[in-house]
Amino acid sequence: MKQVRLIILSLMLGMSSWVWGQELYVGTYNIRYDNSEDRREGNDWTSRCPVVCGQLNFEHPDIFGAQEVLHPQLLDMLSQLDGYEYIGCGRDDGKEKGEYAPIFYDPKVVKKVDGGWFWLSETPDVASFGWDAACIRICTWGLFEHIESGKEFYFFNLHMDHRGMTARRESSKMVLERVKEAMETGRPVVLTGDFNADQRDDVYKTFTESGDMLDCYVHARIRFAENGTFVDYKQDLLTDSRIDHVFVSPSFKVDRYGILTNTYWKASGRRDRYGYYRDADRRLPSDHYPVFVRLFLVES
Repeated sequence: MKQVRLIILSLMLGMSSWVWGQELYVGTYNIRYDNSEDRREGNDWTSRCPVVCGQLNFEHPDIFGAQEVLHPQLLDMLSQLDGYEYIGCGRDDGKEKGEYAPIFYDPKVVKKVDGGWFWLSETPDVASFGWDAACIRICTWGLFEHIESGKEFYFFNLHMDHRGMTARRESSKMVLERVKEAMETGRPVVLTGDFNADQRDDVYKTFTESGDMLDCYVHARIRFAENGTFVDYKQDLLTDSRIDHVFVSPSFKVDRYGILTNTYWKASGRRDRYGYYRDADRRLPSDHYPVFVRLFLVES
């Protein structure tokens, strides 16, 4: 009887592995572009970069999308991140000018098979403004192989316009079409980014009501999200608005979702008799909080 129970338990464990499949840890992080106003306010990139990269190294997602990354910031991140490579280009010229929306990945875990980018505009193959957008906007994509399992998946990362409502609406339609084309190959898809549209916006609904994309916040088995994602460096601001999203195709099972609200400190004054800086200044590493998600690819 004991042997029968052991056999049944083994079968159940095997079925559990079959149902849940291979784990993939992903994320999205708007790191905030380096600019003189932030430096005047004490939110300089020199101070923020080690914290951004330290958090990413600690979490160490297998693959993640970033936004607002200027070329010097890209080089800084590559020098401080632990073993990551990237896909991406500057949005203003398709080379190094302007913000990147790069995809960072750990080549020990996932291998790049193919990759590129397209602009969120009526002329997606060339650097260009789209519709009523205030800025040139870009979407980076990659086809990756999960090395351990041999399974391939697509990863898209974008930053939509912050002003142009038509641009966001049309961009969402364009990206969804690209996602659908990717899914038609039989491969699952991850879509990350700063959409500048929260969960109440029609842009968000374009994805979630399509039947092709799941919001990881909604579908997570375990969720840790005590705040929204954009707080403008205001560490005491509380919001339920989420404009930074991780969407996945239904072939993923969403296990855990987190919006991480870590801070850092700038020392000021002298230490007291106990070794404390009583007037230390608490800061946020970006004006956005990062989102991290643990996924499982559901086996067919």
